[in-house]
Amino acid sequence: MSSTLRLDRFADTPLQREPYEYLVVRDFLTPEALDAARADYPKVPGPGSHPPGGLTIQGGFKTLIDDFHSPEFRQAIEHKFNIDLTDRPLMYTVRGHCRARDGQIHTDTKSKIITILLYMNDDHWDNANGRLRILKNGTDLHDFVDEVEPAGGTLLVFRRCDHSWHGHTSYEGPRRALQFNYVTDQSVVEREQSRHGLSAFFKKLMGRDTMMM
Repeated sequence: MSSTLRLDRFADTPLQREPYEYLVVRDFLTPEALDAARADYPKVPGPGSHPPGGLTIQGGFKTLIDDFHSPEFRQAIEHKFNIDLTDRPLMYTVRGHCRARDGQIHTDTKSKIITILLYMNDDHWDNANGRLRILKNGTDLHDFVDEVEPAGGTLLVFRRCDHSWHGHTSYEGPRRALQFNYVTDQSVVEREQSRHGLSAFFKKLMGRDTMMM
């Protein structure tokens, strides 16, 4: 395994248990790895989540993706959350742009076991909006216990449950993020990747139609 991931920082970060199990690790990537991954970040054709099948995955970005799929990273997650992820597939999607309506409160689907978000923006996020909030409930975006700045190299990991509420205030503009999920089985990967791929196709098509008008 290469040294893109700072697993020592992950191991040293305490697991928060309220309102659900989560942790935030800042500077999770080495500076060199972050710069390389941002330089090779794929061109995302529009808003929303995009599966890797429709993107160019190469260079420093591919190295980063490969390290997230390593046994060492899986074992670090297992140890931190006291969970067995053997034979649980890991899938990921890529985001590059945020719409004003994104960030609404949700818990993630029941087929997701662990959600992992890695932000790939600049080193500092100067906007007050677009910061992910760890929420106490599913109705009030302002009732939160933590707010995560989506600065480059910041990692958020949480165990999905029926009250793993999260969301962010409305923001529109560039916002790079990778979402990884350990899921229940391979059928979830195939279904989700197909759904995101079809959605991305129509978003791209609509964008072209708009430019032609």
